Amino acid sequence: MHSFKELSEKFEQQFSKRQFPDQPSNLYDPAQYILGIGGKRVRPVLCLLGNELFDEVHQDAYHAANAVELFHNFTLIHDDIMDKAPLRRGMPTVHTKYNDSAAILAGDVMLIHSYEYLNKINSKIRTKIVQVFNKAAREVCEGQQLDMDMEQKQPEQVDFTDYVNMIALKTSVLLAASLQMGGIIGGGSEGNQKHLYEFGKHVGIAFQIQDDYLDAFGDPEKFGKKQGGDILINKKTFLLLKALELCTPAQRKHLHGLMDTNPDNKVEEVLQVFRDCRVDEWAEKEKELFSMKAFEHLDSIAVLSSRKQSLRELADFLLTRQH
Repeated sequence: MHSFKELSEKFEQQFSKRQFPDQPSNLYDPAQYILGIGGKRVRPVLCLLGNELFDEVHQDAYHAANAVELFHNFTLIHDDIMDKAPLRRGMPTVHTKYNDSAAILAGDVMLIHSYEYLNKINSKIRTKIVQVFNKAAREVCEGQQLDMDMEQKQPEQVDFTDYVNMIALKTSVLLAASLQMGGIIGGGSEGNQKHLYEFGKHVGIAFQIQDDYLDAFGDPEKFGKKQGGDILINKKTFLLLKALELCTPAQRKHLHGLMDTNPDNKVEEVLQVFRDCRVDEWAEKEKELFSMKAFEHLDSIAVLSSRKQSLRELADFLLTRQH
C-alpha cells in the first residue's frame, strides 16, 4: 500500500511530461500552461487510491487519473473566464495570460484529450468508467450553473439545502467519482463502490465547510490568503447563509448594511456577527457531521482496515488542514 504522497509523486512523474502537441502553439500552449502551474492533484490520486484499496495499481487507473485531472483543469479554465478571475494559484489565469478565445479553445481540447485517455482503458470496464465519468462531468456543470444562479439572488433567497446540493455537485461529485472509477478498476463490488463514492462525496462537502471556515477564521500566514476574502466580495458561503438563519433581526440588518456599504472594517465587523451567532462553532460541528458520515461509509467497505489507512489519513489531512 502507498501513501497519498507516494502515489502523488508517481502520478506527477508520468503526468508532468507535455500532454499536447507543439503545434498549433496558440491552441496547445495555453492548455499546457495551466497544467504547469501545479495543484494538489487530489482527484487523480484518489483514482489510484480507489484502485489500490482492492488490488495493485493498474495502468488503467493512471489513464482514468489523467482524464480526471485534464477535465478538472478544463473546468478551472472556463470557471475563471466566467468569474473574470485574474489569478489561479497565484499565477495569471489562462484567459488573462492569453485571451478569452484562446482559453475557451484550450479548455475544449483538454476535455477532448481526457476522453482519449478513457478510451485507453480495458474494454471490459470502459463503458462503466465512462458512465461514471460522464455523470460526474454533467453534475459539475449543473453545480456551476446553480452557483451562478445563486449569485443573482439575495442571500436569504438561497435555501441552505439547495446550497449544500450545489456544493456537492460543483465540488464533491468529481472527488467521489474519482474514487469510484479507481474502485471499478481495482475490481471492487457494486456495494463497495457505492460506499467509496459516498465517502468521497461527504469528504468533499466537509472540505468546503473547512475552506469557508479558514477563509474567515484561519491564520492568513498558514492559509495563504488574506483573511475574509469571501466576506469582502459578499460571497455566499456556509457561514454567511447560516449566520443569516441564526441571527437576530438587528444583526441581520447590520450584516446587510456591511454588505451594501463595504466599510474599511467590514471583515472585522462581519466576523464579530459570525461569532455572536456562534457560526464558527456551528461550522466545526457541521464539518464533523459530514466527516462522520464519510468515515461510516469508509468503515463499511469490505476490505481489511489496513488497506483503508491511506484514505483515512488523506481525509484527516484535508479536514484538519490550516492551509
